[in-house]
Amino acid sequence: MSNVVKAQLGEYRAIEYFEIGDLEVKRGDYIIVEVDRSFEFGRVVSLNKIPADPKLAPPAGKVVRVATLGDLKQIENNRMKAKDAMQSCLSKISERQLDMQMIKSEYTFDSSKIIFYFTSEGRVDFRTLVKDLARVFRVRIELKQIGVRDRSKIIKGHGLCGRDLCCGSYMHDFHPLSIKMAKEQNLPLNPSRISGVCGRIKCCMSYEYLVYKEMARSLPRIGDKVDLPEGKGRIVDINVLKRCATVDMGEGVVVRKIFDKKDAPVKRPGNGKEEDDKEVLSDDSDLLRE
Repeated sequence: MSNVVKAQLGEYRAIEYFEIGDLEVKRGDYIIVEVDRSFEFGRVVSLNKIPADPKLAPPAGKVVRVATLGDLKQIENNRMKAKDAMQSCLSKISERQLDMQMIKSEYTFDSSKIIFYFTSEGRVDFRTLVKDLARVFRVRIELKQIGVRDRSKIIKGHGLCGRDLCCGSYMHDFHPLSIKMAKEQNLPLNPSRISGVCGRIKCCMSYEYLVYKEMARSLPRIGDKVDLPEGKGRIVDINVLKRCATVDMGEGVVVRKIFDKKDAPVKRPGNGKEEDDKEVLSDDSDLLRE
């Protein structure tokens, strides 16, 4: 059975599996891979080799060698050329008055193709731009439209928490996000509070979502009426992690009730089924549509 490693192809492209054979590599190593009858460079992101699994996607290519000193010099030279290509592309976009915001550009390892990444609010007819760039650089040109989340992943930066953006540091792929994740954690549905620098819901909304969802099963909800030794009251606030509810007893009397973990799940009206997370947002949807 062959071995594979996870590596990011090029500077900004997808992370895929590549067949490695008996080569030894470490996380962060640059490698040269054979993809579609051409040679590309990539960076290893997995800690070690992984036995090939038929359930996984087939390898995107084969690792030829660990990048040599000469390969690293060529990669760095391609980065310098990509900066010049970026300026030329911006000039052509200005001449054509196209509604495009260029993000980054990169050369393939063998310099046979340049990939330009851009964002736009709508579809852009860039066929004439491709012809202009092909006449200038005499290589294949690929213009790739990306979403705002991918833009943040490429540019990187810092979040409101002060740390590096999750998408630009350790996240390999994006996962679905929904407004319900913020609701379940009793977070304010204020776009400025729950949205990241990309304008979409923060990726960290999903980190503790399942914990909150599980712990909230045996807790009442805000607005529920409960019977306590002090009398009947209405839930006005819930702290899921502390399993504590604030109960309004009326006439200005407010008490706090701690729910033990052994408490039976609260029965609520309905068919007993969990609500589906139907409010999943994609890159093409607004943050809040409610």
